Amino acid sequence: MARNMSRDLTQGSPLRLLIGFSLPLLGGFLFQQLYSFVDTAIVGRFLGYDALAAVGSTGSLNFLINGFCMGLCSGFSIPIAQAKGAQNEPELRRFIMHSVYLCAAISIGMALITGFGSPLLLGLMNTQDELMNMAVSYIQPVFFAIPATVMYNMAAGVMRSLGDSRTPMMAIVIAAMMNIVLDLLFIIVFKMGVAGAAWATVISQLCSGLFCLWVLMHKFPELKMTADDKRIRKPFIRRLLAMGLPFGLQYSITAIGSVTVTIAVNGLGTIAIAAVTAAGKLSMLFCIVFDALASAMATFAGQNVGAKKLDRIGQGLKAASVVGCIYCVLAFLVIFFFGKDIVALFVDADDPAIIEQVLSKAHQFLTVNSALYIPLLFVNIVRFTIQGVGFTTVAMTAGLMELIGRAGVALLLVPFFGFDAAVWANPAAWLLADAFLFPCYFTVMKWLRNRLLLTGQATQSPKEFAQTH
Repeated sequence: MARNMSRDLTQGSPLRLLIGFSLPLLGGFLFQQLYSFVDTAIVGRFLGYDALAAVGSTGSLNFLINGFCMGLCSGFSIPIAQAKGAQNEPELRRFIMHSVYLCAAISIGMALITGFGSPLLLGLMNTQDELMNMAVSYIQPVFFAIPATVMYNMAAGVMRSLGDSRTPMMAIVIAAMMNIVLDLLFIIVFKMGVAGAAWATVISQLCSGLFCLWVLMHKFPELKMTADDKRIRKPFIRRLLAMGLPFGLQYSITAIGSVTVTIAVNGLGTIAIAAVTAAGKLSMLFCIVFDALASAMATFAGQNVGAKKLDRIGQGLKAASVVGCIYCVLAFLVIFFFGKDIVALFVDADDPAIIEQVLSKAHQFLTVNSALYIPLLFVNIVRFTIQGVGFTTVAMTAGLMELIGRAGVALLLVPFFGFDAAVWANPAAWLLADAFLFPCYFTVMKWLRNRLLLTGQATQSPKEFAQTH
């Protein structure tokens, strides 16, 4: 008999549960970033800083497209987590089945449009002519493989909603190891250039997705589907889209802000592009703690609102804040004293003067951003808490605030102050998002408490939802 790997987050110490749940998430995100880390290091060391700049010029576009798909999967997991908290297994299975249908249709459509349209999209982003061919060679395989990326994110999101954060980590560890081997094979041995880095990532992600699907089918006995579970029901599609689309659009809106910064930096020359690319990769590595805490809070909030235990949500948010703030201080100290040396792993060029310019600019970018990691922490954990309780549209507006912050700096300040202004684009976005999110959180929690007092229901349960539609 298959061992049940789901986990109940509605009972026990919030601090211990969040730490226990987020540590595997942290490991998974760490190895997921290892994809980018290895790609960037190998591309920069073996193909040169022009190739590094070409890969970096695709970063915001990649986040715009794949970020939407990942956000969609995260949004779909919210009704699943709430059904888990409400202990309603029939509705749990039906939400999962409808998520499969929607993910398949959307990801295939996105892959075809963006894969064939990648040269046009890169042109709209002001990608430099000398980088265009390499940029297309890198991003096209990534876009055509969107269904593989969605498969992993959907399966991992389902498992996290059920309380299993370890299996997605195992999948990413396996994929990261594959990615390292394939990177070296494709780039150094087969001489495939930047396309080799892309194909290494695509194949690795496909394997991680297939592994997660296998675990879902064999290790979660409560997910054994019946013919009735597989029948298409419009209410479930509507509710999943109501949760998933705002979540996906939030990622895309945030990414549009990053695209505006990329366009502005692209106009500052190859050295600036390479510096932001290298610094951005290292910054993402440090920021995975925020991603892990945020994902843990989304699942924690979703299960507890489904179980009508609202006080535990606030307790969990306080615990995540304490852990996150301690980490922010430590991260800043490491970056301030050792960031330049770490960035050097990504950069290689024949001219030592060019290397020094890239490293200096990258360290400047990292220092300014890490000094304001605490606002970034709250952007993540507060927003994902709001999303976890089901208010995805409210949380999406925070992405709009980030867009205003980044676009404002990119369009108004970078043309006059150059790279010195570009390093402030992210902090401006985080501060504006926090100014919106904190009032929203208290308003949302007050509304939920009032509803619980008046109706005895913190949110509409999946069963109640199906009956009223």
